[in-house]
Amino acid sequence: MRLLERMRKEWFMIGIVLAIAGAKLEPSIGVNGGPLMPEITVSYIAVATIFFNSGLSLNTEELTSALVHIKLHLFIQIFTLAFFPAAIWLFLQLLSITPINEWLLKGLQTVGCMPPPVSSAVILTKAVGGNEQQRVMMGISAINVRDETRKCGIAM
Repeated sequence: MRLLERMRKEWFMIGIVLAIAGAKLEPSIGVNGGPLMPEITVSYIAVATIFFNSGLSLNTEELTSALVHIKLHLFIQIFTLAFFPAAIWLFLQLLSITPINEWLLKGLQTVGCMPPPVSSAVILTKAVGGNEQQRVMMGISAINVRDETRKCGIAM
């Protein structure tokens, strides 16, 4: 009985492991143009479904109250889009004097400048019992920041 309780509690991690194992056993299912059509299902349907399901579980009053936490939103956006990339840049300056491959450093720089994926952040926040309202509002503001930076010609 304890094993079943543990599996219910860790359903998300078990699902991830099973998905990875399935992809390893039969990778042709998930390739572009394959039966799952990830170019459509992942890009459009999965992200929309995640936000729709998250929205259904949110309390309107709590979502409205999450909207007014401007200082929190500014802190998270500045930390994610300015402080963390700057810290990674400083770290890479230290690593550049070591014999580490330059392409690995360029890859670390790229990853360090990318904002976290919004859809997986919503799922993980829910899985660990975090504040979903704040996470959804952060997701919405991150999407808006990304769209505005693209208009300015900055790729994110």
